[in-house]
Amino acid sequence: MKDVDTYEHDPDGFLYDPRARAAMAWFAGEDGEDGEDGDLCAFEASAAVRTACHAVERLRSHGSEGRGVSAGALDLLIRLAGSGQGISIGELARAAGVSSRNVTGLVDTLERDGLVRRVPDPNDRRSVLAEITPAGRAWIEDFRKPSRLAMKALFQGFAPEELVVLRDLCLRLAANQQRLAAHLRQIGSQP
Repeated sequence: MKDVDTYEHDPDGFLYDPRARAAMAWFAGEDGEDGEDGDLCAFEASAAVRTACHAVERLRSHGSEGRGVSAGALDLLIRLAGSGQGISIGELARAAGVSSRNVTGLVDTLERDGLVRRVPDPNDRRSVLAEITPAGRAWIEDFRKPSRLAMKALFQGFAPEELVVLRDLCLRLAANQQRLAAHLRQIGSQP
């Protein structure tokens, strides 16, 4: 949080991080060498997205780990609570953008804590689903109010319209990354 004070406003009134700008200008080659118009903006935007992502994750971690659940496990609990039914490990992994192995470990931990259970998949007897338990639902309910307050504080000063634009921009970035990853898989390269 100490880095907040290092942000400055550009001539148009938009915030930027002078340290990130200097580093990204060098990296993008916009120091008069071989940079193209827009490269610096893209690199700076990428650095800002990482900074924002870390800020949100730090807040989520602070709130959930004090309650004995990691940020990743919290994400699974929210998805399971919101679904109303069991979800396969593979589907949870795809939704969270992580590996099935990662989700299996999180489900193991949540199951040991009594917050999640594995149940047979009624559509495929070889498969199991993760399902939230009553204790897991109670845990989520207890966590909702402080989470609402934290999100309200984190997004203080944002108009609802700005939040819609922010959501759209972030999901467009994610969609571009997914298309790029699919293309790289198709040509035999790893993202």
